[in-house]
Amino acid sequence: MTQRRARDIELLDALDAHAGVAFEGDVWRIVRAERDALEGSASRARWDPGSFDVLYTCLEREGAMEEIHFHLSRQPVFPSKIQSVLHRIAVRTRRTLKLADLSALSALGIATESYGDLTYERSQEIGDAAFFLGFDGILAPSARWPCQNLILFLDRLEPEDLAITASEPVDWNQWRTQRKEKRN
Repeated sequence: MTQRRARDIELLDALDAHAGVAFEGDVWRIVRAERDALEGSASRARWDPGSFDVLYTCLEREGAMEEIHFHLSRQPVFPSKIQSVLHRIAVRTRRTLKLADLSALSALGIATESYGDLTYERSQEIGDAAFFLGFDGILAPSARWPCQNLILFLDRLEPEDLAITASEPVDWNQWRTQRKEKRN
């Protein structure tokens, strides 16, 4: 059984000072071909401590590609049999915690120099506190691309707040080749 720590009162006060923002627009998400793109999980990733379902999305297509490529690349051999699908999703939120940039993260105790690392303790505390305070998600900088990620707390959204509007298969080899050409 996981032992639960008390929530950080100063963090709760800092987040409670945020009114939250509404968001309505398109986001991008990549999942395996057989997975429902609107199905979240309690994955214990950057913004969720594993106690509620979240949906990780990105405001830019390339940001979503970079995020997933990073995680797939951490495996000893890049998975060649996985069929990934990139989905465009129309989203509507009502009260999202907006952490606009790295200075906003720093003010909440995140070490911005290591934000791209896989050290998630403080960001998970922020996610837990935001969920506790009734926010429906977090809008925060991507650790992989110069854009924003939208992390959705599925328990706070209605089914009609999410709709897949387009889907396309991802060819990772082709994407890596194009990425390399752009960087040269």
